[in-house]
Amino acid sequence: MARRAIGVPMSVLRVLDSLAEVPSAAWDSLSTGGNPFISHAFLGGLERHGCLRARLGWRPHHLTLWEGDNLVAAAPAYRKSNSHGEFVFDHAWADAYERAGGAYYPKLLAGVPYSPVPGPRLLVDPRRPDARATLAAALRDTADDAGWSGAHVNFVEEEDAQVLREAGWLEREDIQFHWENRGYPDFESFLAQLNSKRRKEIRRERAKVRAEGWCFAQYDGNRIGAADLADVHRLYLDTFDSKGNTAALTLAFLAALAAALGPRFIAVIGTRADGARCMALFLASDDVLYGRYWGSDALSPGLHFDACYYQGIELAIGRGLARFEPGAQGEHKVARGFLPVRTRSFHWLRDPALRSAVSGAVARERAWVARYEQAVLAHSPYAERAA
Repeated sequence: MARRAIGVPMSVLRVLDSLAEVPSAAWDSLSTGGNPFISHAFLGGLERHGCLRARLGWRPHHLTLWEGDNLVAAAPAYRKSNSHGEFVFDHAWADAYERAGGAYYPKLLAGVPYSPVPGPRLLVDPRRPDARATLAAALRDTADDAGWSGAHVNFVEEEDAQVLREAGWLEREDIQFHWENRGYPDFESFLAQLNSKRRKEIRRERAKVRAEGWCFAQYDGNRIGAADLADVHRLYLDTFDSKGNTAALTLAFLAALAAALGPRFIAVIGTRADGARCMALFLASDDVLYGRYWGSDALSPGLHFDACYYQGIELAIGRGLARFEPGAQGEHKVARGFLPVRTRSFHWLRDPALRSAVSGAVARERAWVARYEQAVLAHSPYAERAA
């Protein structure tokens, strides 16, 4: 529905409960670099194919800025009734606020469901960079007008971060582990940059996997067949079930995403002579490979590392991608060539008392993150410590 004109002259903010109300070409024109997670195919596909269920707490509440019939800016946003599937953990904030008599939910979140992937969040027409500040204000005002506890923007890139800092949002930091492609021609060239101990350990891990008879093949969205895609989904479900978690993605969503993304959708499938299978699922932008999900019929020593990390590094090298982001958490990635990188989220909280308490908490947290980053870098596996 249309709301008052704000910020940019002749602009109107419309809050939408479905991306079906926005042409895919118009939405995708607001971002460059081909980040798959903020594409219409990904976000709209989650809605169309049953991934955003009410019981999981996700209700689309997208903010869009229009000039006439032209979409000039947008923020993928959701009304949240819990903190499920966000990967920026604010459960302690919610618990403390509700013990004090407040209502933390609903809240407004700008982000990508189920995806701890840094990327654009304040999407703007490249000719209208001023609209970022307008979107930031619109997120705050939307939560304020509705009486919700706050607005949050997760996994924010620097261009958006600058706008949110200037608007006075609270900044929170965390750590992920990313792999950087330093122009390696092949996997062995990458290994040559590691210290002798780590290089030998990785070769030994890969040798064990092959000794058990595992062979790997890559299938992009244009080449994967229906049976292989169904197996990818089955193994994804098995992984979530084994950990007692709720698997949100449907087979229909994966099929639609593979068709839409084509070569940017990559499934690495491992097979063994006894019929066991494993898979690792990746998505790619113009310059980044993203590791997402994995699953296996059998547990073999080193299989997870090979399928999810070493196959991903080979993919990134083969495609000439600058970086490989394998997902959230995991200090075990450091020994395999992944180094700490800070991620950022931003938070506007309506209640001054809650804001004050959280402000102190995130300041202490930032100091801890800085110490932790330096401690991890001291154990870098590279023969010469990365700059």
